[in-house]
Amino acid sequence: MSSKLDGKIVSYALTLGENEIDMTQLLDKTIKLTYQNKINCIKCGKETKKSFGQGFCYSCFITAPEADECVLRPERCKAHLGISRDMKWAEEHCLKPHIVYLAVSGGLKVGVTRLSQVPTRWIDQGAERAVRICEVPNRHIAGVIEKYLMNHFGDKTNWKKMVTNESLPEIDLLSEKQKTIGLLPNELKKYALSEDEKVFEFSYPVNEWPQNPGQHDFDKKVEINGKLTGIRGQYLFLDREKVLNVRRFSGYKIQLSSD
Repeated sequence: MSSKLDGKIVSYALTLGENEIDMTQLLDKTIKLTYQNKINCIKCGKETKKSFGQGFCYSCFITAPEADECVLRPERCKAHLGISRDMKWAEEHCLKPHIVYLAVSGGLKVGVTRLSQVPTRWIDQGAERAVRICEVPNRHIAGVIEKYLMNHFGDKTNWKKMVTNESLPEIDLLSEKQKTIGLLPNELKKYALSEDEKVFEFSYPVNEWPQNPGQHDFDKKVEINGKLTGIRGQYLFLDREKVLNVRRFSGYKIQLSSD
């Protein structure tokens, strides 16, 4: 799903083939999503029996730069050394300014994203609020900082806390940011955005939060239906406590109908 931000209000669109559906307009309507038993690789387009890494055929999963190790482990990025599955791709994605950030998304977490992906990355994670800690020239340095801070913060979003909107202790992000900067060694502290006090806030289109959600799996059941009660991150909330992680099924051929 793609997202748009108006102030702090998030809206969503779902791309199915050549069609883009405004999902925010379907809130409180009954929808049905049906898997058509066909998966196409999101990189090469080839039909595949199984999806790897959220949408790739196996060949692309082991060769495409979009599925390289540094996507999940940025500290292992070697593009700055001239090593990549595709250096042209790396120049546009790894050798660009990156942000290290703190976000509140089912808890307080540290993360990394390209500067050009602010604030899209936070919306994809369903963040409630986020603040920038450092700006660095490439993905490797961002990953080194994140890895260092993972000794003090988690780097994963707790999906269940995020989709249930579980109440969290009050978190002063600017105070946490300054504490974080204080933890950095001098060679990394030079990248800190010490004077940046902007806190990004997001409000998601949710009319009803799940209380005990269960994730739908198209590989086990081809259809999910119900009233669309909310959207946050890449999750659709349907009544009867069902949630669907849309990104997990990238490349799946899905039919959508609604009332």
